[in-house]
Amino acid sequence: MLHQRVYGIVALATSLLAPVFAAGPTFIPDATFKGGSLTGWHVLGQADWHAQNGEVVGTVKPGGNGGWLMLDRSYQDVGFFANFRCSGGCRTGVLFRAEKTAEGMKGVFVSLDEGDVASYRVTLGPDGKELQREALPFINGTVRIAPPRDPAAAGRGGAAGRGGRGGGGGRNAATPNPNLPIAPPKRGLRPGDWNQVEIFLDANVIKAFLNTDPETAGGVADEEAGRYGPLALYVGGAGEVRFKDIAYKDVAMKVAPEEQVSSHFRMQRLNEFYYAWSAAAADFNRDGILDVVAGPYIYFGPDYTKSREIFMAHAWNPSREYANDCMLQYAADMTGDGWPDVICSNLGTPVFLYVNPKGESRRWDKYQVIPRIQNEIIVLKDIDGDGKPELVYTADGCLRYAKPDPAKPTEPWIVHTISEPGLVTGHGLGVGDINGDGRMDIVNAYGWFEQPPAGSHQELWTYHPQVFGSWSRCCGVGGALMAVYDVNGDGLNDVVTSVQAHGFGLAWYEQKPTQPARSLSSSM
Repeated sequence: MLHQRVYGIVALATSLLAPVFAAGPTFIPDATFKGGSLTGWHVLGQADWHAQNGEVVGTVKPGGNGGWLMLDRSYQDVGFFANFRCSGGCRTGVLFRAEKTAEGMKGVFVSLDEGDVASYRVTLGPDGKELQREALPFINGTVRIAPPRDPAAAGRGGAAGRGGRGGGGGRNAATPNPNLPIAPPKRGLRPGDWNQVEIFLDANVIKAFLNTDPETAGGVADEEAGRYGPLALYVGGAGEVRFKDIAYKDVAMKVAPEEQVSSHFRMQRLNEFYYAWSAAAADFNRDGILDVVAGPYIYFGPDYTKSREIFMAHAWNPSREYANDCMLQYAADMTGDGWPDVICSNLGTPVFLYVNPKGESRRWDKYQVIPRIQNEIIVLKDIDGDGKPELVYTADGCLRYAKPDPAKPTEPWIVHTISEPGLVTGHGLGVGDINGDGRMDIVNAYGWFEQPPAGSHQELWTYHPQVFGSWSRCCGVGGALMAVYDVNGDGLNDVVTSVQAHGFGLAWYEQKPTQPARSLSSSM
């Protein structure tokens, strides 16, 4: 019988996954170090440096207090990558914008010591000896330009704000289930072993990523800390430090490749300003032609040059903020009047329904229909087979779907919780029939949830653990919208998904039959 079948997954890798697993930078470097000489570098301070088999090795001179290997070339905004190993009690780090001063030098330093992975403003004497170190104000998130510091804020090392997406809340309020099929990677510095570091200093923000950790040593690096100068490797303490796979890039140089469009398509830019990061399509004016909604505007087909607000439009500054009024957007007739409506939400905020005014020349009425969502992906699809779509989302650490009461569609929707807490992710969600029983199942990065038969009193759906993604260094596990689709035409639905929502990789997880029971295997 169908409910007795067993399901599993097997993975194959594609070339698109190479950046995920390769030990290399996420940027295309201007230069890499692979040689056997230190040409292009010079030494400052009381340390010996030499190149050996593509590695840079640094040791402190007897009786010395440490020293620097400085690149001859200077940068203001720079990306840096390396693998390093600090053994025998050594201390290490990387200095940026090493600017000469009357007293010696100053710059922005990222410490890579056990118990001290952090960013600092440092001053050096003419001999390279560190004279002063101050922690940079902390900043996190994806903001590029840190706002001016509040003069009343306490201390240079105080928080400078997180600069995130806003909306409050978090992606996963519930504690993750300890039996999840993919465990988080071990975090932190590995003392005495090889570690990977990638650092970006751009505008007035420095971001450091250690191994698979989220952002580790973010800080506000204003010009008073150092404006322009070379980068440098540091060694102090005892023992030795080794750097390899060194790569760096001038990130101030932007490259805009020529836009190319296939002859089978045409491209049309709908708006020059930043109003949204989501879009949907429907025939909003019922003229038989699809229109596009993106954030506050509907763009009417067939030429898409005419637009109208559904709510008051506010252009956002892409250097400092996200379009937080409608991060997630879908279009469908949710009121049953035959006119497509618009669903809008954002991470950590309620879900709002904008009701189509049926041709009236005005902005749309807005109703809160779900109190709060917890993930960056929602799915609108017919779950229960009634011909009307439901909204699939995460809240309170659980997987849920919601639908309107047909008699009261603008009042709070009917919510169905289908999973226990701890089985959800902030990224990656999809809907489709995994096991071929004619019912829609739900998939996320931790596996798939089997919909019970119609008429069943089973509230929580059967959970099948399975890895559909990988951990990223910024935002946990999972991709974006996940497709359930028979890729190879064998009659078994597969799963197609990005591997990391804020990383790299596209994967196809292939379902395969086995004997005597049927199982899922996967291909990437």
